[in-house]
Amino acid sequence: MFAIVKTGGKQYRVEPGLRLKVEKLQAEPGSQVELPVLLLGGEKVAVGAPYVEGAKVVAEVLAHGRGKKITVSKFKAKVQYRRKRGHRQPYTEILIKEIQG
Repeated sequence: MFAIVKTGGKQYRVEPGLRLKVEKLQAEPGSQVELPVLLLGGEKVAVGAPYVEGAKVVAEVLAHGRGKKITVSKFKAKVQYRRKRGHRQPYTEILIKEIQG
């Protein structure tokens, strides 16, 4: 059985036992979070409008972290304009415990 869930403005295909890095969630490590289900798949497919009624995915928050550094450079010729910035996107690592529905 699998499910399509939505979190942080993105959609993910999840199965029980999957470790996943998602946009940062406001939850403590070790706590449980419930994610809304857009689609349930398996023997029978259930599509939500927008969410599947009575279905949820239970996940455990493992850790919070920051991704790899991305450098953003801006340059304009002939005007001595140069900018260099770095960015590290925060994330939350979760473990999918079960899919209910």
